[in-house]
Amino acid sequence: MTGGDEHPLALGALDGGERQTLTDRATVAIRAAIVDGRLRAGELYSVARLAERLEVSRTPVREALLLLERQGMVRFERNRGARVLKSSAHDLDEVFALRLLLEVPAARRAAELIGAHELEQLAEVLAAMREHVGDADERAFMAHDRRFHELLLAAAGNRRLVGVVGSLRDFVRFRGASTVGRGRDLSAIYEEHVRILDALRAGDPAAVGAAMRDHLVHTRELLLAADPAGDGEAAGEPPWPARLS
Repeated sequence: MTGGDEHPLALGALDGGERQTLTDRATVAIRAAIVDGRLRAGELYSVARLAERLEVSRTPVREALLLLERQGMVRFERNRGARVLKSSAHDLDEVFALRLLLEVPAARRAAELIGAHELEQLAEVLAAMREHVGDADERAFMAHDRRFHELLLAAAGNRRLVGVVGSLRDFVRFRGASTVGRGRDLSAIYEEHVRILDALRAGDPAAVGAAMRDHLVHTRELLLAADPAGDGEAAGEPPWPARLS
């Protein structure tokens, strides 16, 4: 893609100190551009042009694209470049199957391990979510939604899950998917998180797991019911972890 409608790309500031490599930074920048639509699904991008836009050499860009290919976000085409992949209802179903497998037991574990400081952090994030219900700022609300899940996963004692689930959430975002206006508003999403926090405060692992499961299944059902790709291939059934229970 070499037209005049290109949006700017930038590596941005270092996050985590100088130990971050150019490949790390290129991966973050390209993933962010895919997620927010600056690099569009279905379009082909050459390594050379992306390197030029990021003002780096081709090597870190190529390595970044290989990482993103393994994550299912792009596909290399021989001697042409990398194409940003479109996704299907089946892809979305797989993502939520994985999130259920990871986040429900993690939520139960968090209920057993969480301390007062972590509960206070979650309450602060929830308060910020409530503020953005009032001003209808979906972008800010969803940033706090993501932070809520990150804190909960960290409280489960497995910080690797934060990155894994973050990648799964990014996959849904680059699909352009949101449940707001599809049978659920910000207030309803907020209330689902209130239920999770209430169960955490009660120290009830089963209730926390059930609240997280309901939240994820509801999100998945609404996204598939309004499948923008129109294939609807998985919309009639719950994700397979739900079918096994």
